[in-house]
Amino acid sequence: MNEKKIKICFVLPALNAGGAQRIMSFLSQNMSKDKFDCTLLVIAKAESTDFDVSHAKVHYFDKDRLLLVARPLFLYFLKHKPDIVMGSIGHVNKLHALYSFFLRKTTFIAREASINSIMSQYNRSTHVTGFVWLFKNYRKFLNRIVCQSEQMATYMHEDHGIPKERIHIINNPLTVEAKVKTPLNNEVKQLITVGRLSPEKGHERILNILSKLNTDWHYTIIGEGNQYEILMEQIKTLHFEDKVTYIKYTSHVSDYLSKSDVFIQGSYVEGFPNAVMESCAVGTPVVAFVAPGGTKEIIQNGINGFIANDEEEYLNHLNEALYKKQWNPEIVSKSITDKFDKKIILSKYEDLFSDIAQSN
Repeated sequence: MNEKKIKICFVLPALNAGGAQRIMSFLSQNMSKDKFDCTLLVIAKAESTDFDVSHAKVHYFDKDRLLLVARPLFLYFLKHKPDIVMGSIGHVNKLHALYSFFLRKTTFIAREASINSIMSQYNRSTHVTGFVWLFKNYRKFLNRIVCQSEQMATYMHEDHGIPKERIHIINNPLTVEAKVKTPLNNEVKQLITVGRLSPEKGHERILNILSKLNTDWHYTIIGEGNQYEILMEQIKTLHFEDKVTYIKYTSHVSDYLSKSDVFIQGSYVEGFPNAVMESCAVGTPVVAFVAPGGTKEIIQNGINGFIANDEEEYLNHLNEALYKKQWNPEIVSKSITDKFDKKIILSKYEDLFSDIAQSN
């Protein structure tokens, strides 16, 4: 007799480009088909999809606001009776916390994407979800919390009072197939940053540091966001128009990473930066700032990059990364693939979901 499959619903507001979207779409398509029956629930319309979900069972609610999906999503759960529901965006998890009062046989899991108390200092969301905004301590009503880093787990326990036994640390997986590059010999040093253009990403301080870099360089910025005009004005003020290439979006990020000498990260706070992992995976080292989140669990000083405490130290590390350090792309890549290979991370999620199902 076949063992009953564990029914899991992964819930996202949309499938536009983003770290949470990447991970949730990956999980929904790659969990063991013998053990799990997975469905990806998307609040938005299908045309907003930036990820290939052709191997997933996907249900679109075709709504543009969370409040509009509150009733149909609840009715969906009543009808299909999932064993586990997982969300990865704050306002979705708030809604799940409300559902938990009524759907007692379903385990609700929140995957935390960042350290919110610090992130909110840089990004004050204006997203209003009706009465849900009142539900400030919603995490206490969720059954489990998945954190991407040890620092995030500590924050969940100390700042939000979540018992340690309900917190699980699972890093992001490396979801792209990384072809390790050959060593470069660029006369004009190629620098790159991949990430949304928002205040916490620190693009402005990166540009300030580059104004002090005494070498020939070219900087590629990939990403979009509400800081675009501010950054373009700064680039103009610094007379960097010929030294900076801006790309709003590309599906060939790995190609750009492979052609770059160093990935430069300016973030003040991070979740678990996928772009940093992907850069290391192709063999391109990273120079980053000390930042709350998962960056320090990825970067190993002198092995796959450097972490700086301030702008002066950052400039010194950048010079070292460009000229003094002889990077071996294979070693840089192995530092990541040995820890964050998608099979390793996927097995951790499968073990978590299996343990939950057995305890229910």
